[in-house]
Amino acid sequence: MEYFNVGKIVNTQGLQGEMRVLSVTDFVEERFKKGQVLALFDEKNQFVMDIEIASHRKQKNFDIIKFKGMYHINDIEKYKGFTLKVAEDQLSDLKDGEFYYHEIIGLGVYEGEELIGKIKEILQPGANDVWVVERHGKRDLLLPYIPPVVLEVDLSNQRVQVELMEGLDDED
Repeated sequence: MEYFNVGKIVNTQGLQGEMRVLSVTDFVEERFKKGQVLALFDEKNQFVMDIEIASHRKQKNFDIIKFKGMYHINDIEKYKGFTLKVAEDQLSDLKDGEFYYHEIIGLGVYEGEELIGKIKEILQPGANDVWVVERHGKRDLLLPYIPPVVLEVDLSNQRVQVELMEGLDDED
């Protein structure tokens, strides 16, 4: 079974078994809701166990979660630095034009028939996502995920068709 990152445990929170999680999902309410089962992976990306969420709340830039059956700091301190993942069979269907990060990362980016590079990362700086395109012999290209730039995402052919607006590529 394949798993996908939803957050990283960065620290403990108080003495009652809560943990600070740096979320990397657009579906926070769904992923961290009470009763949700997630997989816990260690720093070496080895599966440790399935855990059930007992509680969740937001605090500043963190999601504060508690695992069912672990209600003291001594129960959870050893999980600092571990990653929370969701199983592939728990992923929801998305609307047309919406994609999971793992579907986008690695796609080839083309302008016409010319390969520009491959998407290596997705940033979330504000109003829209920015795709980081790794190019051969050039600096990475920051590509905003907006309709005038991203014309088509073709998952079956592993390609994204784009039109680079003037000023977007500072190396041309």
